[in-house]
Amino acid sequence: MADIYIRTTGRAGRITLTRPQALNAMTYEMCLGIDTAMRNWREDDAVDLVILDATGDKAFCAGGDIAELYETGTRGDYHYGRRFWRDEYRLNALIHEYPKPVVSFLQGFTMGGGVGIGCHGSHRVVCDSSRISMPEVGIGLVPDVGGSLMLAQAPGRLGEYLAVTAHRMGPDDAILVGFADHYIPQDQWGDLIEMLESSGDATHVETHARPAPVGDLRGQEPEIDQLFDGDTLDDILTHLHTQDSELAQRALRAMSRHSPLSMACGIEILHQLRGHAPSIRRALELEYRFTARAMEYGDFLEGIRAQIIDKDRNPHWQYADMVVPEQAVSQMLLPLAQEPLTFEEETT
Repeated sequence: MADIYIRTTGRAGRITLTRPQALNAMTYEMCLGIDTAMRNWREDDAVDLVILDATGDKAFCAGGDIAELYETGTRGDYHYGRRFWRDEYRLNALIHEYPKPVVSFLQGFTMGGGVGIGCHGSHRVVCDSSRISMPEVGIGLVPDVGGSLMLAQAPGRLGEYLAVTAHRMGPDDAILVGFADHYIPQDQWGDLIEMLESSGDATHVETHARPAPVGDLRGQEPEIDQLFDGDTLDDILTHLHTQDSELAQRALRAMSRHSPLSMACGIEILHQLRGHAPSIRRALELEYRFTARAMEYGDFLEGIRAQIIDKDRNPHWQYADMVVPEQAVSQMLLPLAQEPLTFEEETT
């Protein structure tokens, strides 16, 4: 497959994304290829660990390739998108639950679908250029691909802040929030990968790690905890509008560009996860309730139109006044009567 290079080298299964011209955005075929390789290696005694990396300096993976989702959705074909998300979410769970070490090298942008393949493994490596974010609310989705689990488990209210502002985390921020594990300068990655291939021993990652340069979120966490301590989007907006700080005003500007329905549902998903024993499967199941409805009832198609197709950056969101009824949130997150998410392989 031209967009991805899958092979075994020494004791390692190797997966390299090779679409640097598209910021390594993941297509449906790439998703299925990764899934097949990892299921095969799981049973292969000759493979001790899996290494995920990407070509190019700008991005590990800047998200999913959503052009086909838009094309099918605007024709009224919502089944394709649901199948895509089900298969992608099954892959996210597979990586999260993998019985062997999974080492990912996350240079540049790791966003959305890139988080789903790069941030669920056991050894997640970042460098100075790393910028990790969940920008789904900007296109009418919720933080998905299992990202809601990491946001729900983040310290304080950093999860809410990141979910609704799509703030890009540097290496230290990503480690603090739980999207990464180890900071290693990128010029050391080549030698480390050779060690991993020859030894099959993931502890080499830990011995190469060093403290990351201190990021922004550590100092901002107390104010974020205060501003984003609310049960609903309306609660958070009330807190933000009563403050004149630079952080509050910056957050409001970011949120003004995003789908109110998506932000409200994203906050609700985080709170539901915290209210139960959080797990990757529970997170993905809640996310899928929303994404399965996103084309037909949400803002997804309008978000893609404004950001990717027409590029006018002027989406016409539902609830543009930021007043999202509780019933609208509930309807998007009700259990699905048809085509629910399961974690068994489907024959397509």
